[in-house]
Amino acid sequence: MLGINPEDVKAVLQQIQPQLIILGVVLALAIIITIAVIKVKKPLRGLIRKGSWIAFALTLVLVVSNILLSPLYSMVNMAMGGGKISGKSIDEAQALCTEIAEEGIVLLKNEESALPLAEGTKVNVFGWSSTNPIYGGTGSGALSAAYETIDFLTGLKDAGIEYNQDLVDFYTGWRDTRPTVGMMGQDWTVPEPQLSEYGSLITDAKDFSDTAIFFIARSGGEGADLPMSYDGEDTFHDDGSGMFGVTGVRYSEYKDDLDPSKSYLELTNREQALLDEVTSNFDKVIVVVNSANAMELGFVNDYSQIKSVVYCPGTGQTGFDGLGEILAGQVNPSGKTADTFVADLLATPTINNFGDFDYTNMSEFGYENMFAEGGMSYPTFVNYVEGIYVGYRFYETAYAEAQAGNMEFDYDSQVVYPFGYGLSYTTFNQEMGAISNDGKTVSFDVTVTNTGDVAGKDVVQVYFNPPYTNGGIEKSAANLITFEKTGVIEPGASETVSVSFAVEDMASYDADGEGCYVLDAGDYEISINADSHHKIATDNVNVASKVVYDESNKRESDQVVATNQFDFAKGENFTYLSRADGFANYDEATAAPTSFEMGDELKATYFNETNYDPTEYNNDSDVMPTTGANNGIKLAELRGLDYDDAKWDELLDELTVADMNTLIALGGYETSAVDSIGKVMTYDCDGPASINNNFTGQGSIGFPAAVMIACTWNKELAYSFGDSIGQMANEMDVSGWYAPATNTHRSAFAGRNFEYYSEDGVLAGWMCASAVNGAREHGVYSYVKHFATNDQETNRTGFLCTWLNEQSLREVYLKSFEITFKNSNPAATMVAFNNIGTIPAEACSPLLNTVLRDEWGFRGLAETDYFGGYGYQDSDRMIRNGCDLMLATYETPQSTVTDQTSATSVIAMRQASKNILYTVVNSRAYENEVISGKPTWVKIVYAVDVVLIALLAFLCFKAIKKYLKLKKEVEPQVEEA
Repeated sequence: MLGINPEDVKAVLQQIQPQLIILGVVLALAIIITIAVIKVKKPLRGLIRKGSWIAFALTLVLVVSNILLSPLYSMVNMAMGGGKISGKSIDEAQALCTEIAEEGIVLLKNEESALPLAEGTKVNVFGWSSTNPIYGGTGSGALSAAYETIDFLTGLKDAGIEYNQDLVDFYTGWRDTRPTVGMMGQDWTVPEPQLSEYGSLITDAKDFSDTAIFFIARSGGEGADLPMSYDGEDTFHDDGSGMFGVTGVRYSEYKDDLDPSKSYLELTNREQALLDEVTSNFDKVIVVVNSANAMELGFVNDYSQIKSVVYCPGTGQTGFDGLGEILAGQVNPSGKTADTFVADLLATPTINNFGDFDYTNMSEFGYENMFAEGGMSYPTFVNYVEGIYVGYRFYETAYAEAQAGNMEFDYDSQVVYPFGYGLSYTTFNQEMGAISNDGKTVSFDVTVTNTGDVAGKDVVQVYFNPPYTNGGIEKSAANLITFEKTGVIEPGASETVSVSFAVEDMASYDADGEGCYVLDAGDYEISINADSHHKIATDNVNVASKVVYDESNKRESDQVVATNQFDFAKGENFTYLSRADGFANYDEATAAPTSFEMGDELKATYFNETNYDPTEYNNDSDVMPTTGANNGIKLAELRGLDYDDAKWDELLDELTVADMNTLIALGGYETSAVDSIGKVMTYDCDGPASINNNFTGQGSIGFPAAVMIACTWNKELAYSFGDSIGQMANEMDVSGWYAPATNTHRSAFAGRNFEYYSEDGVLAGWMCASAVNGAREHGVYSYVKHFATNDQETNRTGFLCTWLNEQSLREVYLKSFEITFKNSNPAATMVAFNNIGTIPAEACSPLLNTVLRDEWGFRGLAETDYFGGYGYQDSDRMIRNGCDLMLATYETPQSTVTDQTSATSVIAMRQASKNILYTVVNSRAYENEVISGKPTWVKIVYAVDVVLIALLAFLCFKAIKKYLKLKKEVEPQVEEA
């Protein structure tokens, strides 16, 4: 769960400042009066003093009530709401968590059948991280601390594997906590003792067992990307003064580990020394890689003693039981990699254009930003120079070009493990049936036979290789197009898997030619593969003539034709990587940026809070819509009605401008109530691996990282994950889920790769769509995020201008979103922090209106990411361009619509309100009879106020009565004559 943000605390205190001032003034007056009347005679002195403090008490009651019912209303409401997850749901979720790990853990190497371990095997576990492994990530994707977590060693024990306790005691005694990797500060230290500290432990361990497990782990999380150089200035502070507890960066606290030539995703010097020692003492070594980010693993082939390698991304709360079961042979591994594991991460096409690049001529656009170094942000940029050649698309295409004699490229020295790769304890044979092609759909059967002696599951991966013309539309030689996972197949048994895909899905986006999708004429090779590199069988689908999907011939999956919308994001002063002549421009295209100035033409299109004025975009011909009408319609009546039903206008006419502003401005972990139309407040919660209410503390177990879910290649498991989340959300009275997240693994160094599925949009898209469909079974709407191109954490809120061509945007970075929105009904999306070109994604109409709503047919709400302002988050600009809801937990000047009088703005407010209301009324919140009105806690506040005010009135009465009595007693008695 997320912690308290001190900046938000400051902002809240500023909001209640007037009430606090009033309270302070009355308190001061009470004190002054108390002192000033010291010379006043009794009993008047007592009455005055009592009266002043009763007045202060009354002020206190009224001020506290006002604070609770006005500026803090939303936050208190969220803290008071929500239900509790049942024990049954938790038990089911924990079992599912283990099952995902059982299918998502990938066996990368297994020489001499070193795995599974024989029954009764003892093991020596080396590596400090074995005692403190990685379960997920940090930030909104963090796990709840409310549930017991099964660690790696417990997973071994539960599987009946005995480990060397002396080594465990050594590690836990040496260090018991993992360095903090947080949103505002990161300690990237990889804890590992020096060899000299082991004493005789390593040699003594040979007496315990001849088998060693070498365990390595890497962390990652929201707010920071992983270090590409493992050295630098140490600015880390953990004294509690930081916004999220820590600030700054530390690469390692061990000087002997600092190495500028290495990255965080390589073995550290201490790890390397330990591995050398372990392999010199043990002939059977098993490497466990506990990292969501694809590490450099070439070292596993440098040691003959390393027999097996197991890839285990973040396991969630119980997933290490699954790892233990796999090592012990109780479960047959069936996972496949979701990313390409390359030999040298510092030599990828993206490496020189990932990270921090600052413009040098944009200082006039600087703005205060709590996340920025020095508290000020200035425009930054990143160039997606690799175009469509992301991950395996580059390596497989380069291999194809080398095979054709067009370039020099040694695939085996570049790629350690391909995308889609994974071994099993058994063997399978796949036979490809005859292809059927009716011109619209390609379909065929694949017969999968278990040819080994252990029951297991296999994955059918289908790729296509399109015809390529040198210098023509860029095309990858390998493209995953569909996949299916088998059930458990017994030895000697077979399962027939039917696969199909649309012919139009093989089209390429021709941004520089036709300006739309194009299916070139020629033979399209269709293959079933063991992974992206190894083909099992192939056949061809012939396209007789070129098909152009233009205005007269849109793709069937689109609602309106997809045409060029993002020419403005292509960028300047760099070259895109091209396949032409065997990637002849590779060195030029993939070089680091040399220009750090934004050209005048683009600069003229740059707007943020320093120069954006919504009134300059008002349309004088717009007609002010009706507001505040008394049509007698309640929101519940519109459940199930079409988005374009005329009744929506009647309902929207009832909203006042103030109603609409509240709906828009106050959307942090909620959608706000509107009593006049019976709109109830709904709760929305984090995060991608769980469902956690940051206000009540209620939450679910943490599931495995999205990477591990993707490594299952099992759509049904992804559905079950969403189904479990939906069930628990329903029990918590939560209607919206801030997940799933489906950005692209453009670089292995991206901090949030753990919560994104894959480098491939097809695999990611179907995993995401399946999870959304599962949650939707319980009426939960899913904020599919971060839409779009939020593929790095560096500068994400720092005016990050993302430059990319439209082909790569559509074919790579929007692909998983497209599949999700076309094949599920999330009804919500969370928009990315970054800019697309010069335009914030949260205010990018081509993205949010043209593509999302027009082309893909999405109906529902779009919400900002966390609303910190950052100098560009502005509700006026957002709602005019398709972003409806501000993720703000209290109204701020930026989340509040400032133009509430122009017809243009009110029309935009009305549209945003409709999108929010449409999503909510068709959610679980309105599945049963809706009870609107004041929450119970508000009624309690009113009741307490009445009681306290009555009590104060009674005390006042008593004080006056006592005063009159004492006054009478001290008055001189006048004798009657």
